[in-house]
Amino acid sequence: MARLRPESAAAVAIITRATELDSECKYSQALVCYQEGLDLLMQELRGTKDDAQKRLLRKKISTYMERAENIKKYLDQEKEDGKYHKQIKIEENATGFSYESLFQEYLNETVTEVWVEDPYIRQSHQLYNFLRFCEMLIKKPCKVKTIHLLTSLAVGNERMQQSGLEEIKESLRKYGVLLELEYSSSIHDREIRFNNGWIIKIGRGLDYFKKPQGQFSLGYCDLDLRPCYETTVDIFHTKHTKQI
Repeated sequence: MARLRPESAAAVAIITRATELDSECKYSQALVCYQEGLDLLMQELRGTKDDAQKRLLRKKISTYMERAENIKKYLDQEKEDGKYHKQIKIEENATGFSYESLFQEYLNETVTEVWVEDPYIRQSHQLYNFLRFCEMLIKKPCKVKTIHLLTSLAVGNERMQQSGLEEIKESLRKYGVLLELEYSSSIHDREIRFNNGWIIKIGRGLDYFKKPQGQFSLGYCDLDLRPCYETTVDIFHTKHTKQI
């Protein structure tokens, strides 16, 4: 890769990281890096006029594309066999982790029922988080008909909490979606399940976004631009839990 132009330094760094992750058997993370690196290499190819440079880039692109395709096939088979386990570590102040970014890969037209267990759907910003999550679920390709929420009561502020959740329930009803609410004083774990078998466990539940700096600051509306608290996301399939 040393002969590549300086402009491709970003692609080199990402591809290098991909090969490191690949050698460590961290295939999900490696695939993301390969894909990002390949996008940059393709941009480099389109902007290059030198024929020798083009041949070098095409060779590199072909090599890494083949490896990325093999990893994708392997991961798809792992998913099919129920052995897939992906762990995402969200760093303090990291961005790019909206609900769509985390969940979209596991949502398809077979998802008709969702279970959310999260003790902290109590304060206003937590209710808004849950609302944003519900908005994602009613968009295509999902065909969600029922959402189950198990949370804890906001002691001393029950009226605001229940009023907010009832408003979300009524709004969902207009889209043909039933929201079933249940409260527990002993709930502790945080878990999201889809009826297609995927389970997502987030250390902080849905409440992993930091407060925006202001009402008109970037990230107020677009959660991909909102800084996050440090947390860990574990994603696996019910087939895998049956084998343990």
